[in-house]
Amino acid sequence: MSTSFPLDGMRIRFSGETNVGSTRDHNEDSLFLPTRERLAIVADGMGGHASGEVASRLAVETIVSHLQATENEQELTWPFKVDRGHRFQVNRLVGAIKLANLKIHEEAQRNSDRRGMGTTVVSTLFAGGALVVGHVGDSRLYRLRDGRLEQMTQDHSLLNDYVKMKRLSAGEIASFPHKNVIVRALGMKPSVDVDIIVDQPRLGDLYLLCTDGLSGMVPDRELAELAASETDLDKLCERLVAAANAHGGLDNITVVCARLEPL
Repeated sequence: MSTSFPLDGMRIRFSGETNVGSTRDHNEDSLFLPTRERLAIVADGMGGHASGEVASRLAVETIVSHLQATENEQELTWPFKVDRGHRFQVNRLVGAIKLANLKIHEEAQRNSDRRGMGTTVVSTLFAGGALVVGHVGDSRLYRLRDGRLEQMTQDHSLLNDYVKMKRLSAGEIASFPHKNVIVRALGMKPSVDVDIIVDQPRLGDLYLLCTDGLSGMVPDRELAELAASETDLDKLCERLVAAANAHGGLDNITVVCARLEPL
């Protein structure tokens, strides 16, 4: 069921859904929908023996806990160096994701069954009249504005590294043998670089957070058509998951949608 919160003369509505997909036997994705802060998170875990599920859940729990603990904090006394040039909300989100990374890494080092576990994360925090995005891995954030769907995050994947280094044809991209290799994720190392985007939301904007179980199965053109044609956010999430399964459902599928509406 969708929930909504006031935001700077507008209302922001959230909805989300996660699904095991058509071929997997368990779901290693996690998501978070807002309770009191206008925060949404999608995480895609990786690792054997259900470790991916542990990693994605630990990431979500740590990020939420840190943001709740620092909600009214003005003294920036966190366990990581603060970039004083960034806004307060950016520092909160970066600190939360870095703390999640450290906890996942330490848990993997303590427990041999969880060695190598990790997770992607894409998180959005609407605060101070802006949208702050924190991102590590290949889970994505899209924005639909004026009918145009734009991928706002850059995948931290081997494929994307090759795409940036040289121009690959559509055929070469489609047949790339290591599409699922992630070059940056939470838990890989004791520290991690977090990509940050700050956007100015507009009335009518739709933000779509998802794991690669959606973006890797459904072409962007189809995502745009679905997002533009469905006004009910709960139904939109259901239709997006159904589309991923219709295209094969080869991975867990998780999606969160957030839309700016009139009050």
